[in-house]
Amino acid sequence: MKNNASVIYNFFLIIGDALAVTLAFSVAYILRVTVNHTPLSADVQAHSYLFIMVSLLPFWILIFGLLGLYNSRVYDKRFSELGRLLIGCFIGILFVISYSYIANTVIFPARLVTLYGFGLAFFFVLAERTLARGFRRQLFSYGYGINNVLLVGDTKTTQRLIDALSNTAVTGYRIFGVVGGVKHELKHHDGYRDYKSFDEAIKHLKGRPLHTIIQTELYAATADNDEILTYAQENHVAYRFVPGNSELFVGKIEVDLFHAIPIIAVHQTALIGWGRVVKRLTDLLVGGSMLLIALPFMLLIAIAVKVSDGGHVFFRQTRLSRFDSPVRIFKFRTHNRRYSGMSPEEAFRKMGRPDLLKEYRESGDRLARDPRVTPVGRFLRRTSLDELPQLINVVRGDISLVGPRALVPYELEKAEQRNTILSVKSGMTGLAQISGVSDLSFTERRKLDLFYVQNWSFWGDLVILVKTFWVVLFHKGTRG
Repeated sequence: MKNNASVIYNFFLIIGDALAVTLAFSVAYILRVTVNHTPLSADVQAHSYLFIMVSLLPFWILIFGLLGLYNSRVYDKRFSELGRLLIGCFIGILFVISYSYIANTVIFPARLVTLYGFGLAFFFVLAERTLARGFRRQLFSYGYGINNVLLVGDTKTTQRLIDALSNTAVTGYRIFGVVGGVKHELKHHDGYRDYKSFDEAIKHLKGRPLHTIIQTELYAATADNDEILTYAQENHVAYRFVPGNSELFVGKIEVDLFHAIPIIAVHQTALIGWGRVVKRLTDLLVGGSMLLIALPFMLLIAIAVKVSDGGHVFFRQTRLSRFDSPVRIFKFRTHNRRYSGMSPEEAFRKMGRPDLLKEYRESGDRLARDPRVTPVGRFLRRTSLDELPQLINVVRGDISLVGPRALVPYELEKAEQRNTILSVKSGMTGLAQISGVSDLSFTERRKLDLFYVQNWSFWGDLVILVKTFWVVLFHKGTRG
């Protein structure tokens, strides 16, 4: 049975976006023309201005739609929606300006109306969508718009789905039942029961609306799988399944015809083709700009490091990047010159503190007060300023702004699926650095690196960059 809740929600989002944009440009006109008495650059009457803006609204909505703003995969993720809204409003205002030029029609009575309109449109649409999200959750809490789900399978993935969907008021999903759930002793939440077979579940649920079937394991008998899929198709129920070999379906997947035979091509990472070009251009433009801005600060830091104990300013180390390529990474030296360039084993042995080596390894290669680090180095590490010279590596193309952490060869030998992690360039920052958790183990950090490689997107890179600035400014996160 189809659930029209998402369609209705999208409809109200479209109406709300249109009203928010209209209100934004109306307020922009009032602020500049009525409130501000500075002479205008053109005499544009309010009714003419409003008529043109309303006439162009369908194009704004089309732009929002092309950016995925009416897709649940976007509007259910707050930060992704925020970024696309900003881009959508910017493209929308560029479209209005282009229309004015092509049609040879004056739309804005003053330049500030354009600026006000852009800023207010973003703010009003964001506010409208925040209210819509809150209202939808209220409806969920009263049982309206809920997507009823039947889970089929007896795997650990089933338990993960049970836990993830348990809070119906937030997720909008209600689990009706689970077919299986004995072998792994699945933990129950209120409101559903186990069924021994799919037939038993369907008989018990007869007359109750079922919207989605999620199959977490395929049965050995093809007929059993066909029965579930046929039921879903005949009753217009959404059907999804979790592949047994989940590693096969991560990264970039392409469906194509190979000599008239449908095939699925699975790449190690989604970062292929145009993505690599865009990522490199971003590294050059953003990384180059950041390097120019950072140069005066880097000069001051270099002087401070040199004065602190007279050793070398930079710490250089060979690490691995894409395709096992060795690269020389630059950082400001933070260790005392007596221990600089030594492995932890060598350094702690030299200072006669093998106990610290054990503590260092057991705490995930960290020490709260590492005696190898100078006072200046401690400040640089706390503020992440010691990483600034890596902008040189970014511009040179050794590493990227965002990517898996560049590690020395012996560390990556311990990492599972090292070849997948090394299918993209290493990065200055990544998911581990913005996780907000200071005690992630080496394995957990590499899992985040692996997730990044297999799920890369340009929007994701932008989110990580923005969150990195937040982490650096407020000292929240990890040093991967």
